[in-house]
Amino acid sequence: METLGTSEESISVAMEEVKPRDWVRRVYDADIATSLDRLYKKPGYDPADLLDLSTYAMIPSAEGVEAATRPLGVSMANLKAIAKGTGCDHALALELWATGIYEARMLATLVDEPGRVTLAQMDAWCRDFDNWGIVDTACFALFDWTPNAWAKVAKWSKRKAEFEKCAAFCFGGSRVHDKAAPDAKFIESLTLIEKAAADERHFVKKAVNMALRATGKRNAKLKAASVAIALRLAASEDPSVRWVGKDALRESSWRRRGALWHTFPAARFLPTRR
Repeated sequence: METLGTSEESISVAMEEVKPRDWVRRVYDADIATSLDRLYKKPGYDPADLLDLSTYAMIPSAEGVEAATRPLGVSMANLKAIAKGTGCDHALALELWATGIYEARMLATLVDEPGRVTLAQMDAWCRDFDNWGIVDTACFALFDWTPNAWAKVAKWSKRKAEFEKCAAFCFGGSRVHDKAAPDAKFIESLTLIEKAAADERHFVKKAVNMALRATGKRNAKLKAASVAIALRLAASEDPSVRWVGKDALRESSWRRRGALWHTFPAARFLPTRR
């Protein structure tokens, strides 16, 4: 209270019990990861080390058959260390992916050679996506650096399977590093983002929200376009659409120097997470 400069009467505290196996999904991904730039005290742990892979979007099927990823429980930190010691090896990556083991596939995305990844390989691996971890890592660590990344954004956005569709918007968020890409590419992606915001599935919403936030960070023109879309989404009566818009408008980089308020006065009336 001394730090906040307020009295005890102004503070409210609520507590909710969360099982350790649910922490990453329900707390870290939902509230911490999206607010790291605003946290007064950041967590000192690696969420990968807390991950119970058997319950994080990789659960046994109704028939009791274990998911294809067959997680072993190896942490991401250890996988990165193995990848560093192994070096790039396209043939090895293909063999690792073929095992169907979660950690082997994660390692495959870390050791593959972007220049040798074909369109057919990208489509085949995308069809195998069945959890957020592999989608996120494959797109950011490997596919994003291939010559064919842009070709997959629109195509995968039409996929029906949840994690395959997620991949399109992971690209939409990760492509912001491509300094040679014209703004038109990102404007096209924003159109796909706005359309996909109505998908109520958790991981699709998450990917769409991340892509919208990231696109708005690229430059002033794309920030204006992203904020305009976020405002339209935030005004929707559809809960999924509204969440994507309102959560994106909490992006701190959009609010610097008051640019958001001056350009889009309506944004000042939207709630801000404290």
